[in-house]
Amino acid sequence: MNNAKKNRLKDKAFEWVGIFASVIGILILAIFIGFILYMGLSRLDWDFMASLPSRFAEKSGIYTAWIGTLWVLGLTTLISFPVGVGAGIYLEEYAKNSKLNTLLEVNIANLAGVPSVIYGLLGLGIFVRMMNMGSSILAGALTLSLLILPIIIVATRESIRAVPGSIREASQGLGATKWQTIWNQILPASFGGILTGVILAVSRAVGETAPLIVVGALAYVPFAPRGPMDEFTVLPIQIFNWVTRPQHEFVINAAAAIIVLLGITLALNGVAVYLRHRWQNKMNW
Repeated sequence: MNNAKKNRLKDKAFEWVGIFASVIGILILAIFIGFILYMGLSRLDWDFMASLPSRFAEKSGIYTAWIGTLWVLGLTTLISFPVGVGAGIYLEEYAKNSKLNTLLEVNIANLAGVPSVIYGLLGLGIFVRMMNMGSSILAGALTLSLLILPIIIVATRESIRAVPGSIREASQGLGATKWQTIWNQILPASFGGILTGVILAVSRAVGETAPLIVVGALAYVPFAPRGPMDEFTVLPIQIFNWVTRPQHEFVINAAAAIIVLLGITLALNGVAVYLRHRWQNKMNW
């Protein structure tokens, strides 16, 4: 009886510690966001969004940065989505229980925790130098694709694994082949979860700075990129460049750019939450 009482007290203590830590975290986040909004909202207007970078803070804008961010975001999604989903389908549905596949699965899970700068060094060696892509948008997008591929693969496998086995059995019982079952039954049932994982992975890539700096993304680009082989900058690098300036006006510019970056990230996460909720309601297993 005493042991049971002690366990209940421990559980209660851990519960209160968790609540306290959550409250502290929310307060810190609220203070940070409030401070950013207080500093940056006054600077956030259409001229700021449509202006090129300048050495004068009042004339400087984020046009090249957010255009570059959209380019990198789009190319990263186009590259990582089919490769990551295809790899997840293979590992979950076709891969046999062998030492090679086990080693591959372990490495994929471990790659999700590798520091992003390591992917930047890999992209520098392969895409920038070996494949002669230079400091282009395509090199940056390929590097970020490597970064988020493990996340997409794991999310794809978990979503496929969540589909009830009865769906597979019913489809194959009606004479469908393995691929027909996957294409017509498994993927539609798991697509909401897969898409959620892809969006969350891409939203992580949006905020990455270190890999893009390593592959040669510039802090100052006086033109908007028009193709995948153009030089580029992105919002995180532009923010980093401004906060290192001694003038207070550039710090205000950085706060306004942070608001834009937070807006993009929150929008992506909001879409992911919506798709997850809609998928769960539709399946209703």
